[in-house]
Formats: sequence, C-alpha cells, structure tokens
Amino acid sequence: MKVLLIDDHPLILSALQSVIRGLGDDVVVQGASSAREARVVLEGDADFDLVLLDLQLGDANGFDVLSEFRAKYPALPVVVVSASDRTSDVIRSIDLGAMGFVPKRASNDTLFEALHMVMSGGIYVPPMAMGSDTDPDSLERGALPGVLRVMRGQAEGSDFQTQPALESLGLTPRQAEVLSLLLQGKPNKLIARDLNLSVETIKDHVAAVLRALNVSSRTQAVLAVGQMSRQGPSPSWRPPQ
Repeated sequence: MKVLLIDDHPLILSALQSVIRGLGDDVVVQGASSAREARVVLEGDADFDLVLLDLQLGDANGFDVLSEFRAKYPALPVVVVSASDRTSDVIRSIDLGAMGFVPKRASNDTLFEALHMVMSGGIYVPPMAMGSDTDPDSLERGALPGVLRVMRGQAEGSDFQTQPALESLGLTPRQAEVLSLLLQGKPNKLIARDLNLSVETIKDHVAAVLRALNVSSRTQAVLAVGQMSRQGPSPSWRPPQ
C-alpha cells in the first residue's frame, strides 16, 4: 500500500510516517511538506492508495487542496488529519469529498481504525465530531437533525438510541448501490450513467436513501453512515449483490 502524507510540520510528518509504517511491512510512505510538493509528487506518480492531508498548510488552504485533489484524482481516497476537531471542519471536509477526518489528538489505534475503514470502502468521522462550534439555530433550519442528536448524545455520554446497522435500513439492492456511489461523492448524473438509469430515477432512489437514514442531505448521509459503521457490526459494508 502506498500512502502520501501532506503536512508542513516536520515533527508531525515524521511521527505520522512512523505510525503509518506500522500498518504492515508492505506499506510505502512518502511525505510532502507543502501543497506544491504534493502536487509534484502526484503529477509524477498518482498511483497512491491513500492521501493523508493536513488542513493547515503554509502555502495553501487545506480545503482548497482537498477540493483540487478530489477533482483531479477522484479515485484516490483522501483522509484529513487535522489539529482541529471542530464540527464545521469535519462537515466541510466530508462535504468536499474526504473519506475520513481524524483529529491529530487521536490515538494511534484510532488512526489505524480510520485508515482500515477507509481502505475497506467505509467513511470515518470522529465520534465526538459535534462540538460547541455547531450553530444552535442551524437545528431549526434542519441542519444535521438526526446525525447531530446521535453524535451529541455520544459526546455527552448520555443514553441514546444508536442508529441501526446498515443492513437493517431496509434498502433495496438498487438503493444500496446508489448509496455506495453516493458515498463516493458522485453526483446524480454520474450515478445514473454508472447504473444505466435515468437521472430522475436516481433522484427517487437518493430521496429514499436519505429517508431511510433520517437525514436531509448527502453530507448528512455520509456522516450518518460513518457513525453507523463505527457502531455497527460491519464497518466494511458493501451493497448486497
């Protein structure tokens, strides 16, 4: 497995390289200390299995780099590893196509869990992602209704009903396929092309998936599935055949 680490802090870059090498003897890790260096690396060889990206880079905005890489290398999973664990940063990262978000204060075990989940096709979000920076008024506007309740309950240590395992959502095989492609960040038009269906049909399937997850947007769906993957018995869930 080839991993590209992008972080402009030499000590953190070195520490992450050591941690990632602990994933296995076949892991090859390359570091880049700037967005410019990362671009040069990928332009020379884009055959990486994973990119770990810091949001605070000296020469670029991490969110801009995330958007750039997701557009230019859509098949390359990007996981944000950041000193921030603000709710807004988690949501924005997932919304821009990150396959995971790991706070730098997380343990090595948590980082391993996140990377294994992403490499097996899942999406990782931190269990305490919903913090004090969430706008309370946003609840009235319908932002993250179901997901926010679950994640806040987990963060506060209160009793709450966990969301059901993915297999218990009652999705049809076609809806499960749509969910799988939706989690890859594909728009309705590309999902329709991949499944040889009309865009209107895909819209209906997406609406059904969002209802099953009790959310109202694609970003909420990604966060919900990420949390369910952590809670449920099958983090490497795949659509039924």
